Amino acid sequence: MDAPDVDARLLDDSLRFIRRVNSLLGYTRATISHLERFSRGWKRGERVTMIDFATGSADVPRAVVAWARRRGFDVHVVGLDLHETTCELARAATRDEPRITIVRGDALDPPFDAGSFDYALSSMFLHHLSDDEAVRVLAAMSRVARRGIVAADLLRHRRAYAWISLLTLRSNPMVRHDARVSVAQAFSKAEALQLRDRAGVEFAQFHRHFGHRFVLAGQKAGAAAG
Repeated sequence: MDAPDVDARLLDDSLRFIRRVNSLLGYTRATISHLERFSRGWKRGERVTMIDFATGSADVPRAVVAWARRRGFDVHVVGLDLHETTCELARAATRDEPRITIVRGDALDPPFDAGSFDYALSSMFLHHLSDDEAVRVLAAMSRVARRGIVAADLLRHRRAYAWISLLTLRSNPMVRHDARVSVAQAFSKAEALQLRDRAGVEFAQFHRHFGHRFVLAGQKAGAAAG
């Protein structure tokens, strides 16, 4: 999926599969559950800004903005992705949502100053990276976020491999391959905590969620009230 010359049709199909899995297994809801908790300290009418690292087709930003609108919060999200074709698909999917902006850029070195956003998000991204790269991304998320981070990813488990194998039986070869590799490259709790500590984001607590999912989420000291 990350190759520069990836077939656009297969990429679109793969991103559609990811959206279905995120929705079916509640993965996007897991991210929003932590924003729900953080929002207890937000003020009505306050503009809250977020950046979504490796946004893919921007399904997380769309879900976050829809949730925020229902709750009466003015949330704006920048979706960051390195792949130009992915960015084009994300822009097409969000063209009717003025609160979402898609930016092409490297999550290892995001083109934003420190404290440019209130929160930084990532979903299903860290397991695609080496440990050193995952540490860099978590540190970059903390750098650009004034208040806190929500980093969601996969827990390694044999049952998860069986699930994903069944879910992708009728999918295209790219989906089947990437889905199984993703589960194989997922983290244990100890590994996730080690990455967190190496990145210096100890304020982000480990939370286990349904579907062999974990979230590192937390707010920095004194950040809850903005």
